[in-house]
Amino acid sequence: MAEESKVELSTFYGIKAGMTRVFSESGDHVPVTVIKLIPNVISQVKTKEKDGYEAYQVAFCEKREKLVNKSVKGHLAKASIKQSFSKCAEIRVDGVSAENLGKEISIESFKPSTYIDVTGVSIGKGFQGVMKRFNFQGGPAAHGSHFHRRPGSIGNRATPARVFAEKKMPGHMGCVTKTQQNNIVYEVNMANGYLLIKGSVPGPKNGVVKISKAIKKQG
Repeated sequence: MAEESKVELSTFYGIKAGMTRVFSESGDHVPVTVIKLIPNVISQVKTKEKDGYEAYQVAFCEKREKLVNKSVKGHLAKASIKQSFSKCAEIRVDGVSAENLGKEISIESFKPSTYIDVTGVSIGKGFQGVMKRFNFQGGPAAHGSHFHRRPGSIGNRATPARVFAEKKMPGHMGCVTKTQQNNIVYEVNMANGYLLIKGSVPGPKNGVVKISKAIKKQG
């Protein structure tokens, strides 16, 4: 798709391909996260008159046609999208245009040294105790202490006679939507379809990540 026919937005979605390292011109070792660039196509235009707010719905993550259900296929066909995308998300925009329906999102504005915010679902770690989940110190390691990795007392006496909400206790760790702010774009390679972000970002390998222009920092 020609760059002139693409729409420039402040957000796009990609796939976390993993981490590697590169070397700067001065020979410094730089750890980077590799983001696989995938098509982001506008599948619906939300307007104030019809929906009460303005936004673009973006479709991404292409799959085999047989893996996409009929309702999603019909929704994509309504926007004249031929690809079989399986995921959709909304991007709030001031001043939408119905002419952009079916157009692909451009990432030309995400140049090297641009500050970005990256959102992803953190890696799941299962059911964990308080030492791993909240970095509790734990009890004595000596034999006979009977208090090694336990959380300790969690309650109060007759008043208030209950455990306060949000008490730090053992439980499910990970699988939480996290946003990491002020990351830096290190390199953009459109020819090979990848983008490098300096440092690590939330999410597992092959997980979907949302990349947006940084809210708090400009560069």
